[in-house]
Amino acid sequence: MIGHIIRIVSNRYDVIADDGQRLTCGAAGRLRLGVSPVVGDLVSCQLQAGQGQIVAISPRRNQLIRPAIANVDQAMIVMSAVDPDFSPVLVDRLVFLISYQDIEPVIVVTKMDLAPADHPVHAAIADYRAGGYQVILTGRELELDAVRGALKGRITVLAGQSGVGKSTLLNRLDPQLALATQAISQALGRGKHTTRHTELYPVAGGWLADTPGFSSLDFSHVDALTMAQKIRDFQGVGSCRFLDCRHLQEPGCAVKQGVAQGRVSAQRYQDYVEAAAMCNQVADWQLNGGKTRQP
Repeated sequence: MIGHIIRIVSNRYDVIADDGQRLTCGAAGRLRLGVSPVVGDLVSCQLQAGQGQIVAISPRRNQLIRPAIANVDQAMIVMSAVDPDFSPVLVDRLVFLISYQDIEPVIVVTKMDLAPADHPVHAAIADYRAGGYQVILTGRELELDAVRGALKGRITVLAGQSGVGKSTLLNRLDPQLALATQAISQALGRGKHTTRHTELYPVAGGWLADTPGFSSLDFSHVDALTMAQKIRDFQGVGSCRFLDCRHLQEPGCAVKQGVAQGRVSAQRYQDYVEAAAMCNQVADWQLNGGKTRQP
């Protein structure tokens, strides 16, 4: 049987094949000594002594550490328009980290029904759309067809700070999904670190993971040059003088020229400069209380 891991509890792995066949497996000894399986892995399973065993893991397209999940197609960055106010700095740092792993960022803005026409969130939304990012608006009177369409046929993780309306969004998508993910968050919030539980849920024709991950923004493992090459705003603005241009102090930089000419978002560039300064350093910011910059 070949399928994807959709759930891990302790050392038991739930694997589901494309035809819906499901098997709970352990991991073969040789796997435990090498690469550990994570949710999202495409694995080969066999029955050994009446028990399912994962015997091989296919190469991963990408992998996130927190949450521990592989082969992700996209990350939905869920941010509220108000209460707490939309934070471009926080969104950009998530966009940078997500794009660095070759994962598509999708920005979902909740509570749009509470944002008056003159609220700054409207300018921020226009700025992201001008940069080529998909932005989906949700609120009390807005349907979720666009969210469901984005989820269909894809493996998606949710990112975003507490209080932005993720639970409300999940509840509208599937009430059982909201209850299940809340139960996981409560179980993992007891201070016990012996339970490994990340889970993919079937929703809207795709698979959705909501975990307590993305609790920090860590750029210590990020290479600034690689990050610069993967930021969508910087693509297609022309060639820099130097192939290894990081768009910081180098002369002849097409990105800096694009910022000066209004072709590149000044907000995104400033947030990139700050993120680049954090690369290869120990940097850990908690996503709560609006703390989006270094303490």
